[in-house]
Amino acid sequence: MKAVMPDVPPDILQRRKRTGADRWDEMWEGVLHILPTPNRVQQDMEAELETWLRLHWARPLGNKVYHQINLASPGGWPDNYRIPDLVLLTPDRFEIDRNEYFEGPPTVVVEIRSPGDESHEKMPFYAKLGVPEVWIIDRDTKAPQVFVLHDGDYREQSPHDDGWLESPATGIEVCVRPGQKLGIRLAGDASTEQLLPED
Repeated sequence: MKAVMPDVPPDILQRRKRTGADRWDEMWEGVLHILPTPNRVQQDMEAELETWLRLHWARPLGNKVYHQINLASPGGWPDNYRIPDLVLLTPDRFEIDRNEYFEGPPTVVVEIRSPGDESHEKMPFYAKLGVPEVWIIDRDTKAPQVFVLHDGDYREQSPHDDGWLESPATGIEVCVRPGQKLGIRLAGDASTEQLLPED
């Protein structure tokens, strides 16, 4: 269910801030989007994916991975930002880090999509920002989508014959596996292959 409130009562905002529930809230061109706390399945999936990325892609290759980062357009903070589940940075993009928020396009944003969320609605913002890739992973089925920016719009990558989707920006491959698992590996390196979430 979606609801629009012309003005959010101050007591609601204060309660959300006091309890920490506002950590997932986003500002879309001055309009506050109040988002629910991700459920346990989504939090576990995000944590396991971040761990794999840190161990196999970030540390060995000099890259960085962050979760729940405020991502703003240049000059847009704090009136226009989104909070992807994960943000992947290659060294050429480290300079966007402003600590409280990132200003400009990271290499990849990852959204773990839950029913009724706004993952796809965020894509025009990411495209305008110039984010080279967006990954959307279904929370329940673990089916991944990889979108690559071409001429200002995202095009969905088609899987290879073996079902793996390649991320050109990172050299990572993802696929859905039986039992609602996400397969992930560095392209051409079977030793890094893992199924998420782990049992």
